[in-house]
Amino acid sequence: MTDNENIEDIKNIEDTEYVWSALGGDPALVPRVSVTARKGALEARLPVRELARACVGACALAAAELGARRGGLREVPRVRVDDGAVATAFVSERHLLISGRAPVTFAPLSRFWRTADGWVRTHANYQHHRARLLTALGLSDDRVSVVESVLAERSALDVEESVYAAGGLAVALRTPEEWAGHPQGVAVAARSLVEHGRLDATHARVLAPVDGDPLLPAAGLRVLDLTRVIAGPVATRTLALLGADVLRVDRPQLPELPDQHADTGFGKRSTRLDLRADRRAFEELLATADVVVTGYRPGALDRFGLSPEALAERRPGVVLAQLSAWGAYGPWRERRGFDSLVQVATGIATAEGSPERPGALPAQALDHGTGYLLAAGVLRALTEQSYDGGSRFVRLTLARTAAWLMHGVGGADAGDDVYAGRGAGAGRGADAGRGADAGNDLYAGRGADAGRGADAGNDLYAGPDGWLAETDSALGRVRYVLPPVSFAGGPVDWGRAPGVWGSDAARWA
Repeated sequence: MTDNENIEDIKNIEDTEYVWSALGGDPALVPRVSVTARKGALEARLPVRELARACVGACALAAAELGARRGGLREVPRVRVDDGAVATAFVSERHLLISGRAPVTFAPLSRFWRTADGWVRTHANYQHHRARLLTALGLSDDRVSVVESVLAERSALDVEESVYAAGGLAVALRTPEEWAGHPQGVAVAARSLVEHGRLDATHARVLAPVDGDPLLPAAGLRVLDLTRVIAGPVATRTLALLGADVLRVDRPQLPELPDQHADTGFGKRSTRLDLRADRRAFEELLATADVVVTGYRPGALDRFGLSPEALAERRPGVVLAQLSAWGAYGPWRERRGFDSLVQVATGIATAEGSPERPGALPAQALDHGTGYLLAAGVLRALTEQSYDGGSRFVRLTLARTAAWLMHGVGGADAGDDVYAGRGAGAGRGADAGRGADAGNDLYAGRGADAGRGADAGNDLYAGPDGWLAETDSALGRVRYVLPPVSFAGGPVDWGRAPGVWGSDAARWA
């Protein structure tokens, strides 16, 4: 083994140890995790690959731990993290095919724009966000050239504030130093990567034993999924993989992107329910839910009795997992946000860009990484409940995951402003210095050797084909990415293909 390989192994362990510690896990279990490292996977200036493998590894270890507890095993099954599987899963939305059709990703008005004094990024994938953006800019014409000319005459901060005031989404480009001094950046930095704890002294949960091949740690558990977009649905998709009965609930008035729902809908059922008009149906679901996962702005669902304290009182023994973009604290606590916008605010787009223009990560790694962390938090809470009882909460934010990426992953010094472990543009090929739209919908990971399978002896990521599968579904023939969460004896694929959004009854299976 070379010195470089020794350093790589140490970093693998350190990152997983950090995440596992943040989850409250037993450090003695970390050696159960091994990594197949592949060069070229999720290449970036920032340590995206290291973040991705640590999140997935910790999630798989939490699943193996719960599986051992429920299966009566003498030891926790070993976990294998393959960079190829992880890198492919972190861009799962780009590999989706439905009846041969490629997915629709970012809308034309979801992009970087040059302003009079810098850059701003907007998010307008949903029609109501697009309409609010145009309203804030005083436009009825949505042509890119028209929007471009208007934004070029305004300051980035002015655009950010006016668009948010109109209910839209726009964030000014900031450097890492600027974000570190911003009140929201300060508030985020003061928090743990994973916030978790007890809400009451409810007796220990008695989990029914599980057996069989594969071992499904979450079998028999009911998960009420109140999440949207990517991070939350990735978490609940993972719980579905592990055997949970996951029912996603969406408001009928709030539209969803069909391809996005299909990508994250594996293993789940989906229903539409107005929590105000259909309150009785919602309460019936809630009454027997073991886990509730929310992904709306902090406080948005409190009026439905879904604050941690209220939920624990109504449903003793429940696990509440909460996800937000910016956190339930600080001046931005009520703001909406998405991965791409968090990258811009926190300095990631500056670190990945060039002096001429901002850049982007090779994947929506904040979404995917936080999603696996959220699933891991739920699994660990269930394990802890089986010993110590108590209703539990788990809380994560994209902005805190971003802070970890910038200042902690891969051995980066927590005091550094930018991860300096690699040279500028290190590892990048012809697309080095990628521009404002790169990283949104471009996947350049396939090379001449694409199509090679996931044989663990290789150390080069040459493409995703070894981690893709196909199945028939209500949507048509679907090509999809296999799950990266893997442990000995565990599941290797979802038990259910995605269905049509909102087409299932509002009841448990």
